[in-house]
Formats: sequence, structure tokens, C-alpha cells
Amino acid sequence: MAPFYADLHLHSHYAYATSKYSDLFHLTLWGARKGLGVIGSGDFTHPQWRETLKTELDEGPDGLFIPNPALTTAVQLQLEGAMQGAPIPHYLLTVELSTIFKQDGQTRRVHHLVGVPHWQAADRLITQLTKWGNLASDGRPTLSCSARDLLEMVLHSDDQAFLIPAHIWTPWYAMLGSKSGFDSVSACYGDLSPHIFALETGLSSTPGLNRLLSQLDAYQLVSHSDAHSPNRLGREATLYGTPRSYTAMLQALKTGQGLLGTVEFIPDRGKYHLDGHRLCNFSSTPQQTQKLEGTCPKCHKPLTIGVCHRIHQLADRTEPADHTKPFWPSLSLLEILSQIEGVSTQSKRVNTRYAQALQELGPELPLLRDLAISEIQQKGWPELARAIEAVRLQHLVTNSGFDGTYGSVMINLSF
Repeated sequence: MAPFYADLHLHSHYAYATSKYSDLFHLTLWGARKGLGVIGSGDFTHPQWRETLKTELDEGPDGLFIPNPALTTAVQLQLEGAMQGAPIPHYLLTVELSTIFKQDGQTRRVHHLVGVPHWQAADRLITQLTKWGNLASDGRPTLSCSARDLLEMVLHSDDQAFLIPAHIWTPWYAMLGSKSGFDSVSACYGDLSPHIFALETGLSSTPGLNRLLSQLDAYQLVSHSDAHSPNRLGREATLYGTPRSYTAMLQALKTGQGLLGTVEFIPDRGKYHLDGHRLCNFSSTPQQTQKLEGTCPKCHKPLTIGVCHRIHQLADRTEPADHTKPFWPSLSLLEILSQIEGVSTQSKRVNTRYAQALQELGPELPLLRDLAISEIQQKGWPELARAIEAVRLQHLVTNSGFDGTYGSVMINLSF
């Protein structure tokens, strides 16, 4: 039973601010290129995307869905060389839902990742959600119900449906973000909080940072890309050592058995890693923010408190817990090639080199994490081998993101 990577949080082109290429063909193709075994469907509550999913995906093994023969053939025709025979990803029905509600006199905004095992459960959930928001307005619809009541609707849709709090530290739209008003899972989900068993850590943190909080010891920590375009798939992913089935994945999410680790976005690059004020192009560490009393020194408005600061506000440990599962901070292959070539990830040269690398070396995630450096060199990619080795060893120079602005990472090859 070979381990596989899964990326369950992504969006179709019906979600706000997404690529027009976020259709099933390109999502499936990029999922194969990345080496993903399972990807989320995204946006299954949107009526037009739901129709697409029902048309182009067939029911597969134990709660997963597989691209129909026409879609599978179209994708396979794009896979050459070492990519021939690469697994075509299966799909798990998922959607990100946004809730905005008042609790204890304060407006709360929390995002949630929801998964269901079949269309009957999806349809039951959709019937309930239509009472709380316009599902056709956005692939990630906004609902006026509380987080607790959303969880209740998910649980009533099917006994195998699940809800994972999404990117839990994002300041504005997350369970433990600095603007949420919640300091714990139970404060957010109330009496139904025992039904939460996994948390999505988000781009600006790692499992190690999350394990500074003993209150999170009871939860499995997972990572997903929240991709708004197909080439962003797999920038975060979770590695499963289970059969490729809904039941097996759900059991791993509940117990941790079969969860082997996570691929992580370099957290400093995340849009909310440090505190700051984007309009003034000002960022600060938690220590600097405390000295400034939370105020931007340029405009004297409140700073947005970032993920690093917020985690340390709630932390009750100085070192991560011993049971932290392995995690691998990484850059994408496009980003690595961009730094080697000295041009944008969008350039023709980088994308040509990317296609060549996959043809000669195989899917991206196994290449970045597993393939021997010596083998990459022997196959005629010495510069790439050196850069991948530097990333694996975390020889990186970072400029941290803040207040909605991505940070930057440069590979340091002088080791």
C-alpha cells in the first residue's frame, strides 16, 4: 500500500478571485503533475460547479470520485516521459464555507472545510444551507449561521460527513485568528466541539508552531493549499499511509493513525506570518508590536496581529510537543526553477523547464521530497539537485509576509 498525498482545500473558477483555468481538466492535470493521489472537489455547493462535478466525475472506491473516461484520457494525453502512468487523482467532495454571525455581542467570521462521502449527503446539506445564504453567489458562499449551527447541519447530513476549521490562524476569517474573538475550539463550536477532530494549520504556520498549544493536542493537524489556481495545488498537502478511500482517510483524520506528515508552505512567506500594516508597508515582530502598543508608527492605526504573534499569545509551551508529526517546509518546483533561471514563474522558459523536469524526473511532490539528490544529478539536472538539497536542508533567506502581503524566500546555495 503506497502512501499518497492529498490536498482537500481548493476552489473552482466559480469562487471569488480564482483562475479561469480552475476547471476539472486543469485541476486533474495539475493534480497528476503534482503527484497528488486525492484532491478536494471544492465548491460543491455552487449549482453550476455541482453539475460539472456530477457530469465529469464517476463514483469510485468507497466515497471517492474518479474522472470519467473522457476526462481521464484527455489528461493522460498531456503526460509524457516519466509522467506516463502517473496516478490520476481521485476526488473527495469538499467545500469551504464562510460563516458571519454575532456571538456575545461581537461579529465573528470563521471559515470551515467540509467533506461528505456521496451526493446524497451533499444534497441534504445544500437543502439546509440555502436557508442561510445564496449558494450561487460564490463557490465559497457566505452564511449567516453560527459556526456551531453549521457543524450541526454537517453532522445531520451524514454520519461520515466532517468539518475541519480552515486555516485556523488567519486574522480575519479563522477560528483562532486575532480578529475572531475565539481562543479555543470549544468557544467557537460550543457543545458540538467534540465532533471536531482535525485542524487546518494554514500557510503562515507549521504543525510545530501549533504544537506549542497543549489545547490542540487532541486534534490532528492537516495542511492543504487553498488553491485559487491549478498550479498552486500541493503547495501544502497531507501524506496518508492508508488505502485511497474516504473511510480510511476519515479514520486517519480522527485518530492520526495513517497520517504520515505534511508538506508545508514556508511559513514566513505566508500573508499573515508577522504583524503589520500593508498600506504603510510596515511589519513588525511580536516583540516590536508590544513596544509599539499595537499601533502602526507611520499612521498610528492598529496593526494587524499576525499568526506568529497570535500563536505565542495562546501558547503554553516553549517547545513543540513530542508527538508532532513530521512536516516538510518546501518551495514549489516552479519557484525553484524561477530562482535558478532568474525569471518569473509565469515565464515561458520556467514553464518549459518545469515540463521537462517532470518528463525526466516524475511528479513534483515525490521529486521535491523523496527522489535522491544523486539521481537528480545523474539525470542531467545538477543545478536543480543543488537547489532542492538546499530547500530540504532549509538553507533559505526569508522576508516575512504580513497583513495580506506574501513574503519572499530565496534559496541560499552557499552550503
